[in-house]
Amino acid sequence: MDTSVPEPSLYIVKAILILDNDGNRLISKYYDDTYPTPKEQKAFEKSLFTKTHRANAEIIMLEGLTCVYRSNVDLFFYVIGSAQENELILVNVLNCFYDAVSQILRKNVEKRALMENLDGIFLAIDEVCDNGIILESDSSAISQKVSFRSDDIPLGEQTVAQVTHNASLSSLVLHSAKEQLKWSLLK
Repeated sequence: MDTSVPEPSLYIVKAILILDNDGNRLISKYYDDTYPTPKEQKAFEKSLFTKTHRANAEIIMLEGLTCVYRSNVDLFFYVIGSAQENELILVNVLNCFYDAVSQILRKNVEKRALMENLDGIFLAIDEVCDNGIILESDSSAISQKVSFRSDDIPLGEQTVAQVTHNASLSSLVLHSAKEQLKWSLLK
């Protein structure tokens, strides 16, 4: 009795995609050679969008692949795996990625906000998955790694509000240190 069960593999995710409400690619990350050329990728994305943009489900089988998806306002999020892949794992990756994006965009998950924060979204994809291997499934950890601290931004690129906020924090710290020094000398 020869039942050919595929070997277990860490390479679970074949692609992560974000399409707009017209089916146009905003972000795509393919991890294998299932669709090696941009032309084949675009054709797959068009077919995927056609099948999912009006459906209420969150999982479909398309071209021998398991596709889980989620939509919000004017964005469609997709995680693609092989036909043998566990759908629950793919849904977990999708939810983690979506929640991380939501935290990065401060719950304003729409096309304009996404386009303004593309660098952070690409970092989030890289934190979730590397070469098809799932690295992280905690959206809070991902958004913390991706979030930019204003201390790391060069002074010339900070807004006036950021500079004022940092200056007031520095002033507050300095005042607190003076007070502590004064009270330690008076004792």
